[in-house]
Amino acid sequence: MAEQSSSAEGAAAPGGRPVAGVFWMIVTGLCFVAVTASVKMVGDDVPAAQAAFLRYVLGLVFLVPMIPAMRAVTLSRRTLGLFGIRGLAHSLGVITWFYAMTRIPIAEVTAMNYLNPVYVTVLAVLVLGERISARRIIAVLVALAGALVILRPGFRDLDPGHFAMLFTAASFAVGYLLAKILADEVPAPVVVFMLSVTVTVALLPFALAVWVPVGWGDLGWLFLTAVFATGGHYTMTLAFRAAPLTVTQPVTFLQLVWATALGALVFAEPVDVFVILGGAMIIASVTYIALREAQLRRRVASAGSAPGYGAPAAMEDRVRDKPGN
Repeated sequence: MAEQSSSAEGAAAPGGRPVAGVFWMIVTGLCFVAVTASVKMVGDDVPAAQAAFLRYVLGLVFLVPMIPAMRAVTLSRRTLGLFGIRGLAHSLGVITWFYAMTRIPIAEVTAMNYLNPVYVTVLAVLVLGERISARRIIAVLVALAGALVILRPGFRDLDPGHFAMLFTAASFAVGYLLAKILADEVPAPVVVFMLSVTVTVALLPFALAVWVPVGWGDLGWLFLTAVFATGGHYTMTLAFRAAPLTVTQPVTFLQLVWATALGALVFAEPVDVFVILGGAMIIASVTYIALREAQLRRRVASAGSAPGYGAPAAMEDRVRDKPGN
């Protein structure tokens, strides 16, 4: 009965529980930091491609509740093709992310991973023909400047892990953009299910090419990676349901703080003030882009149009053309 009352309250006032939104976003950040920590514990004992494959294989158990949703849909050849492209892009990103975790500090991996939404914004313009305002261009430039602050090319030696993270963010951006397209065509559980399956299949040949024996300890850490990743995505959904982006998005900065503290206390990684500064610049930019996107969608929805990628409605075009967007 209490559970039903809580559900009814949430349905009556969606997005009206800021304290709950902040709480769930804090939990989300802790889960994602735990993901990086568990991967860091495996280190280079297991090749990146194999570690990524095992993480997804072990995580397949979480797909069981989604099987009924898969049975209820019929996927077209085009949709299957998009799922395949997304799975391949995400697979390459996961491999380079696992590789970066063995090469550079957790704080740098966390900070550079925030570039993902920036890449999405750029790809939406270049590939899907979306318009972008002057303010959003400035936000993208600020984020790129933040990446340069972190990397400081010419002032220190760059590790292959840094370039791997740049590629990771770009690969995840491609996957995210395709997810946006697919989410308009099939239910969300199907999108999640197909990503996990296609990534597992795509990672298999890469894993077999570098396969080494794996101990139970490493398997345990990789299973924890899957557990925390699944939990993080679930609590992030709860955060978005409880409160608007204006409340939840700034909280993501805490993830960088925790990653820095974890790296220093557990893995003896030095605290780099430039990583904090550059990460703050990227997060500020991403927050602005997310808030403007949410504001745009509210305007379009109130005007009776459905925003989309690649084929914006006329009303959406007019909203985007207004000064200040």
